[in-house]
Amino acid sequence: MRRGALTALAAAATAGLLLTGCGGGASASGGEPELTVGGAYIPAPPTADLAAGYFVVTNSGGADTLVSATSELAGTVTLHSTEGGRMREEKSFPVPADGTLDFARGGNHLMFEDLTRKPVQGDTVTLELRFEKSGVRTVEVPVREATYNPANDKSSTSSHAPSSHASPSQPSAPADHH
Repeated sequence: MRRGALTALAAAATAGLLLTGCGGGASASGGEPELTVGGAYIPAPPTADLAAGYFVVTNSGGADTLVSATSELAGTVTLHSTEGGRMREEKSFPVPADGTLDFARGGNHLMFEDLTRKPVQGDTVTLELRFEKSGVRTVEVPVREATYNPANDKSSTSSHAPSSHASPSQPSAPADHH
């Protein structure tokens, strides 16, 4: 009887070690992404045809990919990069594990095309960002003055920036740790 109890105890201890090893930090590149979106804004556009959008995705987990964006403001929202002064439409952007994806003037940005209305300073625009693993994140984006520069905005910090962390449009599945 004692031998059976020792075998059961050894099996339980082994299972506990396996579960502990598997449940390690989600920040490894194979872990689940943990995304927040902050610092979002749209500069008030000079025309009623196009607008640009900027934000920062912060990831404290595994890698993900931004694959599309939509908004009630526009018939089409496209992803763009800018290198050497040349703008190019992109199909997706990687969000690195434990890193950031920046959409800022002179670099990556969104283009809101076929506007349903001209956004003006003080408006708030709903934006849905779709990620390959994390699903949809809904962000409320303020329209700022045309010359707005977040680096000069002393009233806004990353903790006060609009965020989508707590408001995914799709329920998230529990993490699978095995």
